[in-house]
Amino acid sequence: MTNFVPTPSVPAPDIVRCAYLELVVTDLAKSREFYVDLLGLHVTEEDENTIYLRSFEEFIHHNLVLRKGPVAAAAAFAYRVRTPEDVDAAEAYYKELGCRVERRKEGFTKGVGDSVRVEDPLGFPYEFFYEVEHVERLTQRYDLYSAGELVRLDHFNQVTPDVPRGRKYLEDLGFRVSEDIKDSDGVTYAAWMHRKQTVHDTALTGGNGPRLHHIAFSTHEKHNIIQICDKMGALRISDRIERGPGRHGVSNAFYLYILDPDGHRIEIYTQDYYTGDPDNPTVTWDVHDNQRRDWWGNPVVPSWYTEASLVLDLDGKPQPVIVREEKSEMAVTVGADGFSYTRKDDASGEPTAVEGFKLGAQV
Repeated sequence: MTNFVPTPSVPAPDIVRCAYLELVVTDLAKSREFYVDLLGLHVTEEDENTIYLRSFEEFIHHNLVLRKGPVAAAAAFAYRVRTPEDVDAAEAYYKELGCRVERRKEGFTKGVGDSVRVEDPLGFPYEFFYEVEHVERLTQRYDLYSAGELVRLDHFNQVTPDVPRGRKYLEDLGFRVSEDIKDSDGVTYAAWMHRKQTVHDTALTGGNGPRLHHIAFSTHEKHNIIQICDKMGALRISDRIERGPGRHGVSNAFYLYILDPDGHRIEIYTQDYYTGDPDNPTVTWDVHDNQRRDWWGNPVVPSWYTEASLVLDLDGKPQPVIVREEKSEMAVTVGADGFSYTRKDDASGEPTAVEGFKLGAQV
């Protein structure tokens, strides 16, 4: 039985959106080639140990921090809150939960002021901040706009062993569920959760964790993603394309997954939908619906289910990885031939004409 995180008696901080990720990389020069030369993220500041990057439409100091270190890992999942008082609220909220909490009035990174970092109940390093340095928003700098331009930070994706536990904790924190994946036995395999008015600011993927599954940046159109694929092909690094391009069933977004030099997974993402109405319905997908992960029914490569980045505690040490005890999505949907299948009884690959696809609930 799931051991749920208790709900604090104090108010949760009012989270606006996911704002930046701090990644530890082992070779800063190679990472710069990947994120700046290939993907075109814009450098706000850099020194011999750290690069601060932002997307085309961003006006805060950075969306991604690359910090040189001995072990490739995620050091902070950072959220902007609505007011300075919400930083106080975050500190009180996590202290009541009994989490380790550290506050720095000067901030943990350049360009960000008064901040709280915590080791949350799921083992992830979360940060909450309001004060931030503003920089030039490049929205109309079309002289800098590339064919594969990344325009916004869209979301994080976190791997955790117990998705219902994580879902309840994030709902208490003010997140709302847009979509999820379940089976007829009641097992939850994944949940998509938002604060801004899109499908998600973060998602919970069931697996061994805590680990970072991916960080996602948006483009304006599908053709921007195709340009990135073409560019990777021309540079003879197409082996770093892990999955896609394709269209998700969950979120409806067009996607591409690629791997940076340390194996951190990056999703390039576009064309999901608005979720801002108070009665926005939750879409539930059956785990055996082959269109949930790829609308065209293409198989999901096993590495997408098994590989992810370590996360660090507040001392910079990797958090222990806990094994998921419930059924894994890969185990119930990927057959011996390595291809995913639609229905429980279809693992052999034999056609079953009776049921058809199990579509996600839409209303």
